Amino acid sequence: MKMVQGAQLYTIRDYCQNEKDFGISMKRVADIGYKTVQISGIGNIPAGTIRDICDKNGLKIVLTHIPPDRVLYDTEKVIAEHEIMGCKYIGIGSMPEKYRAADWIDRFAGDYLVPARKIAASGKLFMYHNHDFEFQRFNGKYIIEYLTDAFTAEELGFTFDTYWVQVAGCDVADWIERLSGRLPCVHLKDLEMISGKPYMAPVLEGNLNFPKFVKAFEKAGTEYLLVEQDTCLESPFACLKKSYDNLKALGYK
Repeated sequence: MKMVQGAQLYTIRDYCQNEKDFGISMKRVADIGYKTVQISGIGNIPAGTIRDICDKNGLKIVLTHIPPDRVLYDTEKVIAEHEIMGCKYIGIGSMPEKYRAADWIDRFAGDYLVPARKIAASGKLFMYHNHDFEFQRFNGKYIIEYLTDAFTAEELGFTFDTYWVQVAGCDVADWIERLSGRLPCVHLKDLEMISGKPYMAPVLEGNLNFPKFVKAFEKAGTEYLLVEQDTCLESPFACLKKSYDNLKALGYK
């Protein structure tokens, strides 16, 4: 399967907080050329309405980020909502802070393994998005390794974020290889230096080696290259377009 570009809607979250704005924004995303989206950071819009607006604009919903507590305590409803949206991958943006300690990290699997298995039984996959803290070590073991050891590939996938792995000081391509087979959806954002400080940038507008990374993602079995930029120094729609055009020039659209 050829990897497909997508827009992570957290990039334009300020323009997706009500149904009217969401509709206008999805048209703009589609006009750029995107065919897939991740639902994240939007307002309280019903799943059916989200699906209708995305369908109208030719946008396939491939991944979400939802509050972790909803995965724990509202699993069946979450699965039903994703059925409505036609979305296979059910994601969280991070683990709650209480788990990020050596004496509590094992509790993440203790709490989330049951809902992860329910999600898997429904034909979907629970997805975890990394930041930089997952590359901290407890007793010589990275937090992300606690997750790979505790969940099978059928129970947990990883929304691998290129920017945060780089910020953590890790070898991005090496970690793509190490997580091969567990990366159906990934986040692409670049890193540029301005006055000695790192900033998020559109793909191929910064210093990361995306020609190398996308080849590694292909080998790892990635399906969707989702462009995300949490903070933008210009219009987030302009940033989405730059990333789209640059990735298209590499052969991905």
